[in-house]
Amino acid sequence: MQAELMRLRPNGFFCGVTNDEAIKTVLAAQTVIDNRCSLRWTENMKTPRLILALLALTVALAPQTPKTAFSQPYKPGYSAKLISPRAGQVLVPGQVVRIAWTADFPNVDLTMCEMEVLLSLDGGKTIYMRLIESRNPKIQYFDWTVPNAPTNEAVLDIRFGCLNIYPETRSTQVRSAFVIGPAVNN
Repeated sequence: MQAELMRLRPNGFFCGVTNDEAIKTVLAAQTVIDNRCSLRWTENMKTPRLILALLALTVALAPQTPKTAFSQPYKPGYSAKLISPRAGQVLVPGQVVRIAWTADFPNVDLTMCEMEVLLSLDGGKTIYMRLIESRNPKIQYFDWTVPNAPTNEAVLDIRFGCLNIYPETRSTQVRSAFVIGPAVNN
């Protein structure tokens, strides 16, 4: 008779078991529930069923996004604004000049980020030289010795990026072009 009550379904689940056997099966392995088979829920099983429903509802309504740098979407539009040298300022080769800027960063942990500043002599079309590299983005100034490279279209490109968090982004300061004059002979 036991063999008649337990019929193996093609998918491997059992149907037609008695209430006591079904209760034992559900308690032993909750995951072996075939929706096509009635488990003949008894009054004793309504409480665990309610608890499972409440647990599922709690998980569904819980906040899904942890507050970490890796889970936060980055805000596009990193930008920098050159403070010094000023637009149109004439610099002389050998002169020590403070390069300073302000920057708006995306919402990321800056410990994995870096900045670099590059010089263009043709209004930002090409890069002539790198002035600093792999710099902490929180430090937004440095002293620079002007090279002997006369131009009327000197432009700085202040780049920012974070390793696997935020792509390297350019902020070419075309509105703050300055002049590097010829070398002064003493």
